[in-house]
Amino acid sequence: MDKRSLLTDFYQLTMMQARFRAGDTCQNAIFDMFIRENPGGNGFSVFAGLAQFVEYIDNLGFDGEDVGYLQGLGIFDDDFLEYLREFRFTGDISAMAEGSVFFPTEPVVIVKAPLIQANFIETAMLNILNHQSLIATKAARVCHAAGDDDVLEFGLRRAQGADAGVLGARAAIIGGCAATSNVLAGKKFGLPLRGTHSHSWVMSFDCELKAFRQYANAFPDKCILLVDTFDTINSGVPNAIKVFGEMRAKGVKLQNYGIRLDSGDLAYLSKIARQMLDDAGYKDARISASSDLDEDLIQSLKLQGAKIDVWGVGTRLITSMQAPAMGGVYKLVAAEEDGRMMPKIKLSENPAKVTIPGKKKVWRIYDANHNKIKADLIMLVEETLNTGKNLTLFDPKDPWKKMHLTAGEYYAKELLQPIFEAGKQVYQSPSTLEIRDFCRNEQQSLWDEHRRLVNPHVMPVDLSQKLYDLKQKMLHESRKDMGETPSSWL
Repeated sequence: MDKRSLLTDFYQLTMMQARFRAGDTCQNAIFDMFIRENPGGNGFSVFAGLAQFVEYIDNLGFDGEDVGYLQGLGIFDDDFLEYLREFRFTGDISAMAEGSVFFPTEPVVIVKAPLIQANFIETAMLNILNHQSLIATKAARVCHAAGDDDVLEFGLRRAQGADAGVLGARAAIIGGCAATSNVLAGKKFGLPLRGTHSHSWVMSFDCELKAFRQYANAFPDKCILLVDTFDTINSGVPNAIKVFGEMRAKGVKLQNYGIRLDSGDLAYLSKIARQMLDDAGYKDARISASSDLDEDLIQSLKLQGAKIDVWGVGTRLITSMQAPAMGGVYKLVAAEEDGRMMPKIKLSENPAKVTIPGKKKVWRIYDANHNKIKADLIMLVEETLNTGKNLTLFDPKDPWKKMHLTAGEYYAKELLQPIFEAGKQVYQSPSTLEIRDFCRNEQQSLWDEHRRLVNPHVMPVDLSQKLYDLKQKMLHESRKDMGETPSSWL
């Protein structure tokens, strides 16, 4: 990966220089990255992009060209520019495993580093992790709607640029897609590639049958024929059946073969095509479909009894069209004062924007009988969780809502793991396909109510009593300092 140290907002550099001028390059701080809500009304999010974020941190530094550009702006001091030449990340980073499901308010990444460093990495971190987590979450929705059918990522030509297309394909695979049409993504990340042929292939011949025959000759073991260039039922499917018959007569063992539909009433056409293929003796021929698909349309088509085995999803997946942004944020939760790390809290007239102070860890609580997630619990880092005892959880917004868990009927897993320690990478990313397998298992740990596409159940994300008390204490102290009690906090 090329260095992208200038992939940042301008104010990150101006704040760096101001801090440098003040002689404050060593004060440590802790930041959390988290989301305030799941995108697209989903019941969960999928964490993706960690491997690229690790690459960014590992390559962080300003070369001569970077420094020369900044010098030419006429804004930055020479001694600050010299500082940038030696700039490296020297802090600690912990994060959830890539492919994890996660929920609003809980930290998915925690950074402890000199404030001048921790501040600077914000923009690139959010750019990398927000994008891939968004697309992986969208893919998880699409694949859930498709059930056991394969979903193929077909979005490169509609992605917002090459990086979004390549990294979006990676994220779509993590979310559950079986393969991608993106060759560069396949090369970079070892992803399975799938595709058929275009309408122009058929139109370039003087008849559809010749086009099908030529394609079948070239790819006898991967013969998927696009049948809707002229007339799906009266031309495309009959010609495909004829070619399949010719292949069989030549002794070709038909495998990975079938047809693709890309227009029209996909439910109706797939049912008619399925009957025609079955009647002709091609019951194992697969029917693929594309044409502006998303989870809602796939779910509708399946309810209509569509006979589709493979779903090619492009524009609406690679752009996450219905929810085009993941709202991940990165907030200061503690800062060093006189050698001690002191918790910090951000206040807001909007209660959802009030942060959770202090250095934390996250435990995932599972139902021991079903291996499903009961809740996530955020604790201060010095706290311990004894799973051998009964556990009571409460809703931090409505503390009277409680969940009582009996020892032996639940178990727990700590979610955040070390990624960098003192600037040294201590984490090795699995392959993208291994992350996909992990993500599939993660989704299986969700109850059906959390996975449904419309009005999903909200997963409880609770605070320990100690952390809840700290937040309330800091809120009350802040109110006293302000000399007023905003009505939105009552």
